Amino acid sequence: MDLSAYKGLIFDMDGTLIDSMPAHIQAWRQTCEMYEIPFDEEWIYSLGGMPSIKTAQQINHRYRQNFDTQRLANTKYHFFDQIEFKGDVIRSTYDLLQEHRESKKVAVGTGSASLNAVPLLESTGILAMLDALVTADNVERHKPFPDTFIEAARRIGLQPEECVVFEDTELGKQAALAAGMDCIMVVDGAITSLTKAAR
Repeated sequence: MDLSAYKGLIFDMDGTLIDSMPAHIQAWRQTCEMYEIPFDEEWIYSLGGMPSIKTAQQINHRYRQNFDTQRLANTKYHFFDQIEFKGDVIRSTYDLLQEHRESKKVAVGTGSASLNAVPLLESTGILAMLDALVTADNVERHKPFPDTFIEAARRIGLQPEECVVFEDTELGKQAALAAGMDCIMVVDGAITSLTKAAR
């Protein structure tokens, strides 16, 4: 893949660099069962990139409920923590990161909280290879807003147009394009299409 047009690579984490979405889905399934909430796996997956607290808010909105969203999110964190193996690296993007880490700035911009993201990035050896990490704790507005990726570019000292984002969800793609960055999609572990941002 020709990435010569870019000085910075910004990766989403869950489902893009690490195959951790099944663990997140499992944790949400258990949470929904506990609180007797209908569980729609495809819909929950479509919210990938959102912090758990925002997903909890979406659950309330969709099912017209008034659950304590912090309690729902904390329950999900608890179940996620209990999952021993949370996923291995996604080889296509991991190899790309390794290939370019010496020649380009590399960052991760994730909707996961630091308490989930840091251990996962450490256990896969990715954290040590990054120039910057932006989690849900570092921005006020989350995907599909551009703030996560704009902050990642700021931390690696580059302009948005100098960066390309790797994402696996439509929410993440919207965030990347809104940030003025081109976006390469990762589908089922394979690097697929490039969408250019409006300039």
